[in-house]
This record gives sequence, C-alpha cells and structure tokens, in this order.
Amino acid sequence: MGTIKIKDDICAVGAQNPTLRIFDVVMCTEYGTTYNAYLLRGSAKTALVETCHASFFDVYLENIRELCAPSDIDYIILNHCEPDHSGSLRRLLELCPRATVICSQAGALYLQHITNLTDLRIQTVKEGDTLDLGGRTLRFLIAPFLHWPDSMFTWSEADGALFSCDFLGAHYCEPYGLDTKTVYPEKYKQALQSYYDAIFGPFPSYVRKGLEKLEGLDIQFACTSHGPVLTKGCLLEYALDRYRDWSQPAAPEKKKIPIFYCSAYGNTGLLAAAIQDVLLSRLPAAAVPLYDINEHDMGFLRGELNASDAFALGSPTFNADAVPPVWELLTHVDAVNCRKKPALVFGSYGWSGEALPNLSARLKGLKMAVYEPEVRARFVPSEAELAAAKEAALDFAKGI
Repeated sequence: MGTIKIKDDICAVGAQNPTLRIFDVVMCTEYGTTYNAYLLRGSAKTALVETCHASFFDVYLENIRELCAPSDIDYIILNHCEPDHSGSLRRLLELCPRATVICSQAGALYLQHITNLTDLRIQTVKEGDTLDLGGRTLRFLIAPFLHWPDSMFTWSEADGALFSCDFLGAHYCEPYGLDTKTVYPEKYKQALQSYYDAIFGPFPSYVRKGLEKLEGLDIQFACTSHGPVLTKGCLLEYALDRYRDWSQPAAPEKKKIPIFYCSAYGNTGLLAAAIQDVLLSRLPAAAVPLYDINEHDMGFLRGELNASDAFALGSPTFNADAVPPVWELLTHVDAVNCRKKPALVFGSYGWSGEALPNLSARLKGLKMAVYEPEVRARFVPSEAELAAAKEAALDFAKGI
C-alpha cells in the first residue's frame, strides 16, 4: 500500500490485509481489513497514531521510514490497546528510544501486560487533555466501551482530523485507502454495518455518548483504525448517520419470547409446542415464534435471541450433552445486554439427560435468569410430562 497523504504532514502509514476472512475468531471479514496508523508532524514534534498488527510490522515500518526515521518519533498515541492496534509496540519502541506512549488510564494498565515491559515510558491522558506538536495541537476525548474500556479519540482541530480508533471503522480493504477512491461503495456499506453490529452493537448507549462528543467538531477527515479514511462530502456523513440510526433505543413493542430447539425424533419439538401454547395463552399480546434451529439461518436466530425479552431453549441429549446447533446458537449471545434475561431450558432424553443441566449452567454463566427446574421428558413425552411442561411454562410466563 505504501503511505497515503491525507493532508500536509498527516499521512497514513498502516498495512493492508486483503485476504483476511476471520477477525478475532468470530468475525467474518469478506472484504479483508486494514490496520491503519498515521504519522503527524508539527514544527517541534512528531507523533504516530496507532501501531499495527504484529504480523505486518515490516510493512508498517517500511511505510514509516518513507517519511522519517523511527528514532525521530516523539510520541506514540494508542487510542485503543487491542493487539491489532498495539501488537507492534514492543518492537517499535526498540527503534524509537525517545518516544513516549500516550494512552488512557485504562490503556496504561493493559499495555503493561500486552508488552510485558516494566519500563514503558507512558503518559496517560484524561478528557480534554492536549498535546502540542508545534503548530498542531491534539486533544484527547475519552470514549470508553467504544469498544474497550481504554478507548479514546484524538482530535486535531487545525486539520479537522479525527483519529477515531475503531469508531466509524469497517473491515474493508481496497488499495487506495480513501473513501473518495472506493470502487465498491455498496460493499463498503455492508462491511460498515457488519462491523458495527459485531463491535458496537452491544454498546448503543456508549455509541450515542461517542456521537455527542463529536457534536460541534468540524470534521473533515475521520481517520479510522480499519477501512478507508472517511472524508466530509463523501462517506463520512453516511457513516455518522448510520451510527445515529443503529444506536437509537428500540421503540417499545410487544414482548418477544422466541422458542429455539432441535429435535431428533420430534419429542423435544412436542415440548416446544406445549410451551408455546401456554405462553401464547398466558401472554396473548406477546410474539412467541417457534424456531427449529436447523431450519433457520444462524445469523437470523442470533438477532432473534438477542432482541428477545425472554426465550426458551430446547435440546435432546446426545453423547451426554446438548446437540451442536444449540451450542452454536449460544456462541452468538450478546453477553453484555442479555444479562438477567429470563430463559427456560427443556428437552427430551433417553438415559441421563445431561443436555439440560449443561445448558442451564452455560446460561447461568452468562448471568441470565434461568428458570428451575428444567422441563424434561424421557423419550416420548407422556401426558403427565406435557402437563408438567405446561405448568412450568405458566410459571415462567409470570416472571416475564
């Protein structure tokens, strides 16, 4: 990629990873990603905003050397300390003997453990603190949970340049690095939403606070940590508007109580139907859809579970455990916003029924309000077992 000039004395020096298809284990990155970093010069000092993923250090260093010797860098600003931002810090510091690391208070704690260095030269900053590079003053805006507790923005008012960290970013890689040269804007927009959903979806109130911090700033460039640099009059306004839309509190509507299940021979399905009948009769204004997990897209089911007011989850017991599709669904739980959510576990089994306590334990580990005891039937549910399931569903409904 090489360096990209954004304006006088501000250049992008990061690296591209166009072939990446999975980020942080769980995020699909159909369009690759970038690890953005920026070099800023004032008349007196030079600052580097962000380092780079450790795997791309050599490319990153080559880009820096196009503009200056690493030993000339006075400050390394880390808006966020996740390893795709800080992974190169330890190696970089060996080449920048006079550099001071600038980060938030939370970031300082994390960096000690990320680098395992005890002699880091760190300057922590608070909301509104400034750093004068000589004719270019940077101001720091603390932005916790966007998307780590250490996150912050760096603002250069003279340039209209916001170094927004992960905020407004996207896992999207095209060769030129600027939104004005984006060849496939619709694909970028898809990547923007996927990134928001995965990274910021759990923190809508913090997104709104972050947007409030940007009000009144005449932003000409949003220098993100992933994806293209966003410019005023191109895609910057689009990204800001979408963040406003996506972070709005959901309008009150009728309660959603989905029932998710897998059923090998239809027996767990019988319990699911019995539970649905009771919830619909007890809560007639609620939506109580029934989802056989194997018949629906997992992304859709994830959205239904995370948007629910309560839910029921059923599995037969195979090999002393719940079946894999049920476990896969639980890997998509928004653990932050699903705390204390009521959940009911049910299932049919043949011998010992380990699926049910295993699922209950997982939901309790996610801090949900798990109804006890689990609803169970041995092989084909008897009339007595169906009656017990309906009684449990009635009791569960009272707590919703």
